Amino acid sequence: MKGINTETLSVGGMTCAACSARVERALRKLNGIESAVVNLATEKATVVYDSGVLRLSAIKEAITNAGYQVIEVSKDMLDEDKLRKEKEIKILKTKFIIAAVFALPLLYIAMAPMIKWVSLPFPPSLSPMSFPLIYGLVQLTLVIPIIIAGNRFYTVGFKNLVRRSPNMDSLIAIGTTAAVVYSVYNLLQIAGGNFHAVESLYFETAGVIIALILLGKSLEAVSKGRTSEAIKKLMGLAPKTAIIIENGEEKEIPIDEVVLGDIIVVKPGAKIPVDGVVTEGHSAVDESMLTGESIPVDKKPGDPVYGATINSNGVIRFKAEKVGNETALAQIIKLVEDAQGSKAPIAQLADIVSGYFVPVVCAIALAAGIAWFIAASSGATTLPAGKSVTEFALTIFISVLVIACPCALGLATPTAIMVATGKGAENGILIKGGEALETAHKIQTMVFDKTGTITEGKPEVTDVITIAGIEENYLLQITASAEKGSEHPLGQAIVQRAQGRELTLFNTEKFLAVTGRGIDAVINGVSVLAGNRKLMDEKNISLAELETASDRLASEGKTPMYVALDGRASGIVAVADVLKPSSKAAIERLHKMGIEVAMITGDNTKTANAIAQQVGIDRVLAEVLPQDKSAEVKKLQDEGRKVAMVGDGINDAPALAQADIGIAIGSGTDVAMESADIVLMRSDLSDVPTAINLSKRTIRTIKQNLFWAFGYNVLGIPIAAGVLYLFGGPLLNPVFAAAAMSLSSVSVLTNALRLKRFKA
Repeated sequence: MKGINTETLSVGGMTCAACSARVERALRKLNGIESAVVNLATEKATVVYDSGVLRLSAIKEAITNAGYQVIEVSKDMLDEDKLRKEKEIKILKTKFIIAAVFALPLLYIAMAPMIKWVSLPFPPSLSPMSFPLIYGLVQLTLVIPIIIAGNRFYTVGFKNLVRRSPNMDSLIAIGTTAAVVYSVYNLLQIAGGNFHAVESLYFETAGVIIALILLGKSLEAVSKGRTSEAIKKLMGLAPKTAIIIENGEEKEIPIDEVVLGDIIVVKPGAKIPVDGVVTEGHSAVDESMLTGESIPVDKKPGDPVYGATINSNGVIRFKAEKVGNETALAQIIKLVEDAQGSKAPIAQLADIVSGYFVPVVCAIALAAGIAWFIAASSGATTLPAGKSVTEFALTIFISVLVIACPCALGLATPTAIMVATGKGAENGILIKGGEALETAHKIQTMVFDKTGTITEGKPEVTDVITIAGIEENYLLQITASAEKGSEHPLGQAIVQRAQGRELTLFNTEKFLAVTGRGIDAVINGVSVLAGNRKLMDEKNISLAELETASDRLASEGKTPMYVALDGRASGIVAVADVLKPSSKAAIERLHKMGIEVAMITGDNTKTANAIAQQVGIDRVLAEVLPQDKSAEVKKLQDEGRKVAMVGDGINDAPALAQADIGIAIGSGTDVAMESADIVLMRSDLSDVPTAINLSKRTIRTIKQNLFWAFGYNVLGIPIAAGVLYLFGGPLLNPVFAAAAMSLSSVSVLTNALRLKRFKA
């Protein structure tokens, strides 16, 4: 159908923000494109286009012409896509191992003879003073496999340089090439008899940098390779079959064959296949997989049920009202896909700088070399002793490239991120890449899901209130005795509390579960009613003595279970999803950092406000439907705020993906963890402000690294270009140029390692 279409394409071959920007530019040039957003993390391009003007094949061709690949992946080919990414990770790891195996001896051979204060074992046959040519050839032999392992940096880097869109690969390519070319030049000098040139071999610089960058690329690929797992796990929640009533008989059919209006039977413990409305039966349905709320919801005729939720007890029949892509689960899957396909506005400083720095440095080096060649050829300047015109000009050219080599710039960001993510892991904070670290420090609003995040996610007994003449332990003991036959989580919480107090439970003489109300039992000849107000009203039990306590408990967000013994109200056992011990302290720390804290929940406003008061929440978003959570996050973003979302349930997955930073609780669902940028493995909310602090420290370190990367190089460029020599000063020896380059790299690495001292 012609009109405005939206397509999401998988794009291969992107390595940095400059790559995704190039694909975006190539797409936006096409006539008929409404919008094009390329997400580097998910390797996807979301394109909105007029199919009456532009064909999909032309869009794919534009991506290919830009130097990247369009990877055909359908929803049924997720396994194939996963295998492809696993293969890519394996190849990168193999390349890193090869590079490391050769880089370590190369570094030792290059550095050991220079360390005079320690006597390191070194083969006499490789002595740079006695056998300089063999010494140089061995280094060249060791660096060749490393260059082959990192060949992609050169093929992609130089290609992008030619296309006038340099990226991080271009930085690596030009920097290491300058070091290798200059080293090869000096190796030729050694072969020609100039043995002093042995001091100007820098093969190890190129080798070690390639090995480190390959390590970073391997870690990045591992993170990217898991982006499709969230969608795949969401899809796996839906049951494969459904039992329908056909001609009065039960018939099991594939879920794809369920149509609107089918009457579906769901037995205890089975998953509900599609969305619909209950027509027969009573049961409690565990909707935690969808809503995140731990307490099962009682269902009776007329109540809605949702696909992928679990029928706890009782047989129900319901009429299918939403199937296929219309179900709540399918909508959540779509929301996750859309949010992951959108692009976070994250600035990659090194990539932006590389777009200007690399061509400027190349131009300066070339201009300086040519200018001095002309000046020396015409006799306008005196040549340094022992140098020809060509050697003089080449020395200038190489010196500028070496001193301004952007190797430190290439290491500035990844080294800091590698150290920071490692430090985060030590503290139980898993950070899924540099983008999360770069964005977290900008967060202005932190949104917490309530159940399982601020609270424990499971009901516990909080209060036992009795009327005069009834002992607290006796009320708990007899109520737990009645509830031990119940499968309801509230009942189980009461039983656990009684067992925790080591109370002996009585035998039950009669037990009747009153669906949606509570239980009616007889214990030791005592009639026991335990349930909600509706049960008490139906049995004509007066609750006047308990009204004050009941109102107080409700205002505190607790669920009161009334208990009547022999037809008289005897007390209340209150159950609530209790706060995590770390919640209040974590929120106080976020307030001290100037971050607004919001809470989002499907609970009623009264309960939500009660929880919010206890922990100091600034903004409460209550009675929010599962599919609307991401929309609430979007509203906060529309206020111009940087928003982080903390959650643990599947219903949180779209919101986690929509937020600028998604933070998942480690004890939560796998889908929430896959959708998030940061995972708190200890399920401790105090790790939230710790993650923000780690981000701030990392960004400060990256900015310092970029300063050091430029500081030495930029100051050295005029000297390397011969400005001092022009005024009678010395010509910069490439040895000192390389020393400055190495010093900037060492400064960057040392500064990044300071992050190891970070304390939670």
